[in-house]
Amino acid sequence: MIKICQDKPFEYGYNAITVMGEKEHDTMMDFGILRLKKDQKEVFFSENKERAFLMIKGEVALEWNGCKRIIKRESCFDYNPWVLHVPKCTEVKITGISDDSEINITSTTNDRNFNARLYSPDECASEERGKGTLNECSTRIVRTVFDYSNADYSNLVLGEVIDFPGKWSSYPPHHHPQPEIYFYKFYPENGYGFSQLGDRVEQVKNNYTIKILDDVSHPQVTAPGYAMYYIWVIRHIDKNPYKSPQYPIFESEHLWVNDKNAKIWPEK
Repeated sequence: MIKICQDKPFEYGYNAITVMGEKEHDTMMDFGILRLKKDQKEVFFSENKERAFLMIKGEVALEWNGCKRIIKRESCFDYNPWVLHVPKCTEVKITGISDDSEINITSTTNDRNFNARLYSPDECASEERGKGTLNECSTRIVRTVFDYSNADYSNLVLGEVIDFPGKWSSYPPHHHPQPEIYFYKFYPENGYGFSQLGDRVEQVKNNYTIKILDDVSHPQVTAPGYAMYYIWVIRHIDKNPYKSPQYPIFESEHLWVNDKNAKIWPEK
């Protein structure tokens, strides 16, 4: 596990967090945060990489392939995301409308051509997992924007998780050989949580990033009083995509917690 700390606000412009092809701990993805102020314009183009632009907060104008849309998201905790997903050789222009906007940009190589798509909040698959088991200790909201089931042409899987205060997610512990990135936000922003990879545990805070490598399990928990949000993005491996039912692989010793009749204490 590699933790990347960001203890101050991001600078305006694009802030790279990970870069594809790093000599150590390579996730096979470019991953960063674009921060825009009002009327600031940024243009993105790649000859060989697909890109996903996930709106975290704010209001911006998007332009691509002759299309223009204004998108707005007041809170990543309360609303599903807008995501623009484009293939290689597609120019994307982004202009800030609100005083402060943040967009996550993930890129990876992909030789396949596909139609660019703007996913609306209504198209995001949102589900409440863990509900009704073990006093709701792992109840959370899981949002999946696209995966192998609806975008098998992509080399990425992209989604979000909302953790309620004091509760677990990515649980029961699971693992998969495909590299993954978690990027965190907390409400209130001075909150914190813990990320476990195998036997190692790291504290995570607002704007921190975790690289998940080496096929280790990775459950998460947030502190009481603080809601935790994180973006999760997985990079498919050639000839071994992240798809159901092969992945994720759950640790069998902990699967009993999914039983709605599971009890911590024996009945008297």
